[in-house]
Amino acid sequence: QVQLVESGGGLVQPGGSLRLSCAASRSIFSINAMGWYRQAPGKQRELVATFDSGDRTNVADSVKGRFTISRDNAKNTVSLQMNSLKPEDTAVYYCKATTVSGSGKVDSWGQGTQVTVSS
Repeated sequence: QVQLVESGGGLVQPGGSLRLSCAASRSIFSINAMGWYRQAPGKQRELVATFDSGDRTNVADSVKGRFTISRDNAKNTVSLQMNSLKPEDTAVYYCKATTVSGSGKVDSWGQGTQVTVSS
């Protein structure tokens, strides 16, 4: 399992920006997929943006052109730059890492960080 520590959430006005970071407890080269999900009150958790094992990105249509996922291999960190934030982006944002081994697939989650977009 991978320990994940998120940071960077907060309160921002519509149109503003925030940057979330997720630090992994081990090299992200050993992680098959890693990225960000979010869950708004009363809604299911949904994918925001992820890297897969081939370093390809998968970004939700609702945030394309506004959110950018990036990785820093030296720091074992995946970040999410969020621009042009909207009230509907308000949610708890979770970092997820997936590892695959002979024992099977394991998903690890961070504790979540609150993002609130409001005037």
